[in-house]
Amino acid sequence: QVQLVESGGGLVQPGGSLRLSCLVSGINITDSTILWYRQGPEKSRELIADIFSDGVAYYADSVKGRFTVSRDNAKNTIYLQMNGLKPEDTAVYYCNTAWKSRDLWGQGTLVTVSS
Repeated sequence: QVQLVESGGGLVQPGGSLRLSCLVSGINITDSTILWYRQGPEKSRELIADIFSDGVAYYADSVKGRFTVSRDNAKNTIYLQMNGLKPEDTAVYYCNTAWKSRDLWGQGTLVTVSS
């Protein structure tokens, strides 16, 4: 069974940093593309970053230069380092992957950027 579990969210002041984790079980992250989405209050879900099996990462313009995706292959975990956080980054953050034609999601982790 494939599972994704996000963690690391919380309350942070504008300009601060957080690191989110996505622990993946059931598949090897080195064989998969893992995506990070977010959904802010009264907003649609937005793709913000992804990391391919070869380790190459892509970013949405809204987070480029501030967010960085990385992975720890030994821990089968994907990280989203978020720096320079803004109030508009407030959202529930999800990791996602496709497996055997199924779209799999974690439960999400809430990030609140506020003073």
